[in-house]
Amino acid sequence: MLAEIGQIALIMALLLGLLQAWSGLRGAHIRQPQLIAFAERAAIAQALLCVLAFALLALMFMTSDFSVKLVASHSHTTKPLIYKFSGTWGNHEGSMLLWVMIMAVFGAAIVWFGQTLPAGLRARAIAVQGLVGAGFTAFLIFTSNPFARLSPAPLDGAGLNPLLQDPGLAFHPPFLYLGYVGFSVAFSFAVAALIEGRVDAMWARWVRPWVLLAWSFLTIGIALGSVWAYYELGWGGWWFWDPVENVSFMPWLAGTALLHSTLVAQSRGSFMRWTLLLSILTFSLSLVGTFIVRSGVLTSVHAFAVDPGRGMFILVLLGLATGGALLLYALRSGQIEHGAGFEMESRETGLALNNILLICATATVFLGTFYPLIIDALTGAKITVGPPYFNMVFAPIMALLIVFMAIGPLLKWRRDQLSRLGPKLLVMIGVAGAVAGLVGLFGKHVFGGLGLGLAAWLIAGASFNYAGKLRLGGSASTVANLWQRFRQLPGVAHGFALAHIGLAVTVIGITGMSVWAQESVDRLRIGEQISVAGYDFRLDEVRATRGANYQAESARMIVRRGTRLVAVLNAERRFYPVERNITTEGAMDVSAARVLYAAIGEGNAAEGWIVRVYYHPLVIWIWLGALFMAAGGFVSLADRRFALRPKSAAAPATGIAAE
Repeated sequence: MLAEIGQIALIMALLLGLLQAWSGLRGAHIRQPQLIAFAERAAIAQALLCVLAFALLALMFMTSDFSVKLVASHSHTTKPLIYKFSGTWGNHEGSMLLWVMIMAVFGAAIVWFGQTLPAGLRARAIAVQGLVGAGFTAFLIFTSNPFARLSPAPLDGAGLNPLLQDPGLAFHPPFLYLGYVGFSVAFSFAVAALIEGRVDAMWARWVRPWVLLAWSFLTIGIALGSVWAYYELGWGGWWFWDPVENVSFMPWLAGTALLHSTLVAQSRGSFMRWTLLLSILTFSLSLVGTFIVRSGVLTSVHAFAVDPGRGMFILVLLGLATGGALLLYALRSGQIEHGAGFEMESRETGLALNNILLICATATVFLGTFYPLIIDALTGAKITVGPPYFNMVFAPIMALLIVFMAIGPLLKWRRDQLSRLGPKLLVMIGVAGAVAGLVGLFGKHVFGGLGLGLAAWLIAGASFNYAGKLRLGGSASTVANLWQRFRQLPGVAHGFALAHIGLAVTVIGITGMSVWAQESVDRLRIGEQISVAGYDFRLDEVRATRGANYQAESARMIVRRGTRLVAVLNAERRFYPVERNITTEGAMDVSAARVLYAAIGEGNAAEGWIVRVYYHPLVIWIWLGALFMAAGGFVSLADRRFALRPKSAAAPATGIAAE
């Protein structure tokens, strides 16, 4: 009965989504308050129905209701409860239901938090959100029904992919989807603004909090996926430029550009066309990621292997949403005013350069991801674009981006002179040069010095910017009222500093992993050892163990540095009888300076076991920096200026003529 209720809830959500779209667009066009109110109520009702459907599916997973085909295919009675719950979205149909639910909740959030928006703009944004949501709900109902029955019901299910039976994967997809789908709000506002003819600084201020929220969630989602890949897959890597990794990274890069663009649009009334285009592009890249994962065009540990018919359905949705929005942009962009002008030496120019470099970086990732797929489709040839391409093309763009990221915020809006920054730039160059020189000398690696020098450059620039906002170093700077000035500083200023320093911290971690990481592989018998970076790993014992739903070989390794005991690591090689699958569970000793990582492979007592050991300096700084960046986004959301207020409090409009 629960499955049928869930199915009915989805059908009602589809109908309400369509009515929401029609009544919102029609009501805004003829200025009919009753229709607008109906669209708002429909958005809330659609969200409640989608939440109900998802909750019912989760309940059926947790109670092991194998009369539902999806539960039988992706769960088992012996699974721990957390993985029964996460199994709800550990499959194609369930994850799409999560996507649809989040989109509906964001549509309702526009209603809840947008009451001071102009009624027409709010109604059109709700309508666009409902229309896109209806498209994915139709996809779910007609091609990927999560509530399909199975008769007769088996006693036990087929289980969940062991790679997904991990706490990291229990939280990674929801955060990722909150980011992916969160950008749909910016998309809806962009389309609504183009339809209505309202594109101004106030519009940008309404959009910016949604972009911040989505970008912060996406940052956490990508970081969680990277951590999972690092310790779960057993190869000791945090990023492999896998196509499915790339399609989550592209919306993040475009979203970062959008975030900076909304800042200029809100503060100066400039970059209006650019902000609209980025709003469309960022969500479109999220849809591209959905297509790649679910179309069956590639095989990945992240991908859902589904039939091409489903991929074609998503491709049509992608074409309609992106194509329709770009067509509307092409028709209306000529009427959009350029906004306030600015000189070459200005903060606007710095942000423009940052955005250009971010889009170039996005384009390089897009090319590296899709070129092999295009060649395969056209010629049948199988080629691989891997780390060498991205190291050669992507890394220099990001290095140049970091250079401008440190300088741009120090400039004034509209007009400035670089000569004014002379003393600060000299200090920044001195700090970066000293770090690069010392690291290059003692670390014996030029690229290591350059990487850490870039990080020091960015930290110095962010520190100067933050100190300037706190009015440190001048006549107004006193210790007595420093705390008061800190508290009075807008949330955006704190968030900006956190995010930029977070990126620098991530660069430090990436540099350490890329330059000084070491690994060693050997076949060891009990009592033998393997060494890496001065650490000796002795295989002390291999014994059979059992978990809740798996059997394992657990290898205990004693790690010493000289005569000093450093750690005792327990790495496992697990076998899941239900899924007939084997996974590698790495063991780690973690410190701020380095991670010692060990993984065990095939073997036996007579011949020994294959053992891989890694020395990874500064690797946790990669994820620590990501947390700083996400925290910067959330802190910026606390800025009181993001509280929606009447238009009279906004900056002068620089839009296109209203209808």
